[in-house]
Order: sequence, then structure tokens, then C-alpha cells
Amino acid sequence: MNYRSLTMTTPVDKDFRYSESIRTLRTNILFSGSNVHTVLITSTSPNEGKSTVSFDLARAFSESGKRTLYVDCDIRNSEFVSVHAARDTSQNEILGLSQILTGQVPIEEGFYKTDMIPNLDIVMSGPYSPNAAELFEDEMCECFFRRVKEEGYDMVILDTAPVGTVIDAAILSRYADGTVLICESEITSRKLLKKSKAQLDRTGTRFLGVIINKVNMSKNGYYGNYYKKYSKNYGDYRSYGYYGGYGRGGSDLS
Repeated sequence: MNYRSLTMTTPVDKDFRYSESIRTLRTNILFSGSNVHTVLITSTSPNEGKSTVSFDLARAFSESGKRTLYVDCDIRNSEFVSVHAARDTSQNEILGLSQILTGQVPIEEGFYKTDMIPNLDIVMSGPYSPNAAELFEDEMCECFFRRVKEEGYDMVILDTAPVGTVIDAAILSRYADGTVLICESEITSRKLLKKSKAQLDRTGTRFLGVIINKVNMSKNGYYGNYYKKYSKNYGDYRSYGYYGGYGRGGSDLS
């Protein structure tokens, strides 16, 4: 495949707690089974840190030597370009998934290699599309994921719209080997979390676990003191930093 080249401004994260959480998340996914290669990540509602965690997880896999693809499937409300200041090195328009699924560009023209993260390829979301669900149910979407599979990536991360808001993630789950749900600590209600998980369960997807994001680690407690102590040895940290908890036991959904 003839990949396009993408220039990005991606800040290096100095928050030891967050970086360690992402590495733990990566390890837990690897231990989910040898047949888990495509992971869909969604959230209960917007602004829970879904895209940040998705991209940093993809970066963590690539940095461990695995050939990784990050696909921005949130074609309703993607912020990837603005957050990472991404641009095509040839100064052309950045092509993306919405243009691929509508047949405006060939599938192979939507794949980008980054200039700063080895082993990581990216498919951007493309221009806003108001009929995302219809596009994900279209035959062209199946063709796209067939091509992704043919490329033989070690890991594929699908960053999808919040399942508690729209149906996109539930539709795309058919192309994933496992699904992860993100919720925001002290913000996401138990009712919404249960509703979002039930929506995913109805698809028959393999549910891998819950990521509790944006935990306030400055509060007193074992983990707050643990990370405060050990972060001195591993670099600076921000008091407002994210924290991700992962695993089947990460949240009581009964």
C-alpha cells in the first residue's frame, strides 16, 4: 500500500501515573487472548477522554514494536486533527474514513504513516458526516475492514463515538475482537454505565472491561500515595492527570 505521510504535533506525556496506566492497559489487552487484534474503544458520553486514551494506547502498542493501526471512527465529532495538529506533509487535504465509506477516495488513499511514531499508521475520520450509522452499515465499510485485515496489523484500535449517545459503536463492534468502555470517575452515573454496557452486550461483542478515566489521584489513599512516591523516580506528573483502570473487575455492573 502506498501510504501518505502525516506530520503531527503530539506532546510527550510526563505524567508517570498516566503513562503507567496506559502500559498496564496495553498489557491487560495482550493477556485477553492471542485472537484479540482489533479493539473497539467507546465511552458512555462525550468528553470522557476516549480519544486521548485510544490514541495513546495505539501509540503504546506501536512503541512496543507491534505494527499498529489507529482508526478514528468518530466521523460525527472528531477532534484528532485539532488536538494533534496533524497535516499532510504534501500540504494536501487530509483524507479520511468518511470519504472512503462514501466512495470519494480509494481505500488505500486514507492510510497515513506518522513522522514521529514508528510502527503506527493512522486513518483519520475525514469530514463530518450526519449519516454515520448508515455509512457503517454499508458494504463499503465491510470492504474497508477487509482491507485492514489484509494488511496484517498486529493491533488495530478503533476510536468510536460514545455508545451512550449514538449507535455507531454498536454497529462497528462486528469488526472488533473485543470492546472496551470508558467512563469518567465521579461523573458518569451508574445508570448510564449499565445502559451503555447493555447496548454493547446486545451486539454479542466480547466485552473486555471498563476504563475508569480522570481519577483524582491527589486524594488521599493507597494509590495516590503510591504514584506520588514512585513518580519521583520516573519523571514529573500533573496533579490533574488521567488515570485508567482496566479489567473485568474494574467496575461493578451488576
